[in-house]
Amino acid sequence: MASWIFQMTVMVLSTFIGYSQSKRDKVLYCSACKAIVDELNYSISQVDPKMTINVGSFRLNPDGTMTDKKVPFARSETHLSELLDGVCNTMTDYALYVDPDTHYKQYRRFAPRSSGSSEDFPDFKNFKFDGPEASNNLKFACETLVEELEDDIISLLGQDEGNVLEELCSRVSDYCEDNSQPNDEL
Repeated sequence: MASWIFQMTVMVLSTFIGYSQSKRDKVLYCSACKAIVDELNYSISQVDPKMTINVGSFRLNPDGTMTDKKVPFARSETHLSELLDGVCNTMTDYALYVDPDTHYKQYRRFAPRSSGSSEDFPDFKNFKFDGPEASNNLKFACETLVEELEDDIISLLGQDEGNVLEELCSRVSDYCEDNSQPNDEL
């Protein structure tokens, strides 16, 4: 009897877990993934390229020397981990954007990055501001992705190779399937 209850519990839990995984909104999670990459790339670009950090073992060798290595700070694992801790706080600067021609939906940044920025403001008539719920949903999706893909994000951004956005959002996470839509805003 106890084994039957255990089997039924496992079956019911696996059904709910599979159901919750399949219920994820592709537009929301794809946009969150793209926003994560965009925000991290922007933060990395703001770091002085001359800054370095010592990595390696801080133990003394038998001869009294220490073996350590200096790496660029901007793409170091330490810096990327710090950036990942706060990246989802910027999701309040994004809103659902509907392309007027194709009706393609995605979340895009609508707020300038700094108060003295000379960036052009986007055309707000194609944005749908649904109140704090929409940004909370995007923030939750961001936090979920960061939790699930933290090692992959650090690995891809640390290497500074190729198109991180396509690699992470299309191949690794599989939330962005259609790459035919341009994403100039992110």
